[in-house]
Amino acid sequence: MPPLPMKLKQSSASASSTNQSLTTTATSAQEARLLVRETLRISATLASFAPSQSQALPLDAQPPKQHLPQLLHHDQDFVGSSFRLICCEEIDGRRWNYVAEPDSSSSSSATTFKKGSFRALSLHSPQPPLDGLMSFVRSYVVPEGFPDSVIPSYVPYMTWRALKHFFGGAMGVFTTQTLLNSVGVSRNTSASGAVAINWILKDGAGRVGKMLFARQGKKFDYDLKQLRFAGDLLMELGAGIELATAAVPHLFLPLACAANVAKNVGAVTSTSTRTPIYKAFAKGENIGDVTAKGECVGNIADLLGTGLSILISKRNPSLINTFALLSCGYVLSSYQEVKSVVLHTLNRARFGVAVDAFLKTGRVPSLLEGNLKENVFNFPWVKDGPIVLGQRFKDAFQEPSVYLAIEPFFEKEKYVVTYNPSKGKVYALFKDQAKSDDILKAAYHAQVLLHFMQLSYNSQHLYQKDKKDEFLNFEPTAKDLEACIVESCNMVSTSYGIFKSKAKEQGWMMSEAHLNPGRARLIK
Repeated sequence: MPPLPMKLKQSSASASSTNQSLTTTATSAQEARLLVRETLRISATLASFAPSQSQALPLDAQPPKQHLPQLLHHDQDFVGSSFRLICCEEIDGRRWNYVAEPDSSSSSSATTFKKGSFRALSLHSPQPPLDGLMSFVRSYVVPEGFPDSVIPSYVPYMTWRALKHFFGGAMGVFTTQTLLNSVGVSRNTSASGAVAINWILKDGAGRVGKMLFARQGKKFDYDLKQLRFAGDLLMELGAGIELATAAVPHLFLPLACAANVAKNVGAVTSTSTRTPIYKAFAKGENIGDVTAKGECVGNIADLLGTGLSILISKRNPSLINTFALLSCGYVLSSYQEVKSVVLHTLNRARFGVAVDAFLKTGRVPSLLEGNLKENVFNFPWVKDGPIVLGQRFKDAFQEPSVYLAIEPFFEKEKYVVTYNPSKGKVYALFKDQAKSDDILKAAYHAQVLLHFMQLSYNSQHLYQKDKKDEFLNFEPTAKDLEACIVESCNMVSTSYGIFKSKAKEQGWMMSEAHLNPGRARLIK
């Protein structure tokens, strides 16, 4: 039986006020008050569908399992007002309604909406400042998904580790001051103390940089090549800044702090990506042995390089030329180092390489081939590439009519894929029932849509050969976009299973976690 429409009762005063506001000329202030009123009504309706109350309803009037009223379906009018509900979105338990006002003056047979009326309404009270602060702190000090993502012994271990570093940091001030006195910096207590404090401030700035970069989270597991190479570049940047202190010694402290921030960020990327890289090389339960031997090789090479630099420095070579030569060797070695790592998982970069090769040649590249073609210059501080997974609804759709036009094509899927011409990106949005395979299929569909749009607009000479930030740079009509989506749906329905089987044959490990999708979900 189709769901019964549900309407909210209004008091006579409220109904009169609403009718008056709809019949008078709508000003921006009146619209804002109307939206606030409608949000409060929806919140009250949501609260009325508690599980204990829903059990008393007749079977034909049962609300969905999310306990949402039927007005959350976009085919219904928005709470009896002129605004129409387009969809509902949830992120980490927080919900938004997207609404727009139909344009009654339009002569088009398709539903059109007034320009500028598309907006999001929050269905939850504002987050208390303390909760927001705690959420911000947790994003830096605990892993994503905590406490479910770690075992119980993680908490006591990190507690004692924090105490150990606390006492170690306090002790470091006194040991640094003693070392400076030992080498004859100054016998004056206040002077040596000031030098020691400046040195500690330099080191402290580096630790702050290391802490801030730790927020990259799961990228250390999935985009480790990109992060490792970016960290090595930052190490070289820090070395260059340290070199600049010779030219401006009066700026020693700020330059030394900046250099230490860059070098410590590079150090944390090296430390965080070390274990996954060594794990890729180990064939059995010998990760510890592989790690120990790898670190030993690194230390031997470091000592040899130090000895060579001492011999070279005795000849008083040009500081700038020597640094430039050594830096080129360092960066080139770092690039070849990360390119030589062969990983079995399909992160976004390797997934894109695999799907693109499959669509063009009908075969999935081998592990070695896919890793060699992976782009390691996609740094973490750069925005998302041409495909975005699990983003907010408002980022994917600028106009509600576009969503209403393509949504029927994904009625049987647990996702929606579209292209936003204003941002030049393909977006894959997930529905609340989406499982791991649905997210993988959505990512595959997004790659297919990107591929078909490029081919289509190339053939029609509408595709701009110049690209902006490697993203698409064209604005298709609604009809052209719909045609590309239909074509991509047909391709995905026949080829997704084949792609998965061929990827498995090549040894690739496919998991939605490796794609690191966003947490936004569409709710029906």
